[in-house]
This record gives sequence, structure tokens and C-alpha cells, in this order.
Amino acid sequence: MAPVARARPPLPWRCSAVPARPAPRDDYVERMAEQHAGDTPVANVDADAAGLEVRTVDYASLDGRPVSGYLARPAEADGPLPALIVIHEWWGLNDNIRAMTRRLAAAGHVALAVDLYEGEAATEPGNARALMQAAMDAPGRVRRNLRQAFHYLDAMPGVGRIASIGWCFGGGWSLRTALLFPEALDAAVIYYGRLVTEREALAPLAMPIQGHFGAEDDGIPVANVRRFERVLDELGKTHEIHVYEGAGHAFANPSGTRYVEEAAEKAWERTLAFLERHL
Repeated sequence: MAPVARARPPLPWRCSAVPARPAPRDDYVERMAEQHAGDTPVANVDADAAGLEVRTVDYASLDGRPVSGYLARPAEADGPLPALIVIHEWWGLNDNIRAMTRRLAAAGHVALAVDLYEGEAATEPGNARALMQAAMDAPGRVRRNLRQAFHYLDAMPGVGRIASIGWCFGGGWSLRTALLFPEALDAAVIYYGRLVTEREALAPLAMPIQGHFGAEDDGIPVANVRRFERVLDELGKTHEIHVYEGAGHAFANPSGTRYVEEAAEKAWERTLAFLERHL
């Protein structure tokens, strides 16, 4: 007689679900809040509009609503001009960023300051934290914003090569703009922005990259900066990474309490030289 099949008790891995290990908590926004504690976004960059065309433009549309940015360019130019996607820090598109945009235009660029907060800007750290968190929670929306900024400049008459530049929150998104356009973007400048260090993510990048970081920055640790630099080296990417001794986070922002004039001026000199070489 054939043996009678017996029902087997369920195996342990089938009878109960193993709880998933929670993803590591991302404390980036909290780290930035710590770095900016006590700061205020006082606009004190000296950059007038003499010799420039300056205007507000609608460069993108999100869910049927226009997104406005700040465009500055030389009033007169011979031939195509290099263009920049200018990405604000955690305060938002404020008077300080508009002044920096005019400085970049005065150096010979078509500079478009984008608005990743879509019409809002902060005047104190708590509000800045909330706006930055909302943007971080909607990365797809931010990417759509930046994609349209690139295409807006790309379609503009009299524009040649295009780069990105950003500070703090915007520094991280300058790198991410490069990741969005790994072959089309012509250069990227990162000021103390959140980095990506995975080889697979950085491998497609074809543009030169320049980074500026503070040795005393607890929000963007130097160890992570060196890891980023090492991966770029291993991948054979064109890059230059500068770490400034005695400088912390936001050292290049003349508003607030963390401005380091010597480091900021050196970084600005290197930025303009980098853009001149590659654009």
C-alpha cells in the first residue's frame, strides 16, 4: 500500500513574517538646522545691476502653476554666452541669491536663479527648516523644476554651454542637476552641498565638477567629502575639490554669522576661473 501523504507543518519562515529592518533615519535637515542656528538671511552682497538685463521670468510650470525665477545677463554681448542654473541655499530665493546671480551675470554669464520653494522664502531658521523639509519630501517635484530650468536656458537664443551652481541645499541640488543631465550639463559647482558617493550613481557623469567645503563643517563632514573625491578619482572624472581650513558650513554666505571672508573670496576666484575654463 502506498504511504499516506501527511500534511507538513509550515516552515518557520513561512508561518510568520519577519519584520523589515527600518531604513536608517535621514537627519540631513536636522544637521542643516544645527548649522544655521541663530543665523538670519541679511542681504549684504554688493552687486548692482549696472550693465545687466535683469527680470523675473516664468521658467517652469508645476501642476499648472508657473514657477518664477530671477534672470540676469549682460546687456550687451558678442556671440553666445555661457549660462548657469543658480540654486539657492536653505533660505530660498531671496535678495542674497539675487545679488549672487547679478555677480555671476556681471562675470559674463546668463544666470537663472531657480525657485525650488515655489514662491516662498524664509527669514528665520524654523521657517527655512520647514521649507527645506517640504522640498526634500518631494524630490520628484524638485527634479521637474530643475529639468524645466535647464530646457528654458537651452532654448534661449544667445546661450551656449550650461552649468549649475548652488550653495548648501542648493549645492546638493547642483550635484543632482548633474545627475539629471549627466551628458548634457557642461559643468557643476557645489558649495558645501549634500553629496552622493555611490559609484553607480556618479559613473555616468561626463562634466567637470568643482566643490567647495569647510573643514569645520559638521553638516557636510570632511570624511564624506574625501569619499566623494576618492570615487571621482577612481572613476577618472575631471574634478577639483577644495576644503578650506578654519571655515564651516555656509562660509561663503555673507549673511548670517558663518561668513569667512578669506575662504569665500578664494572660493569665488576659483569658481569664476573654473567656469571660464569649462564654459
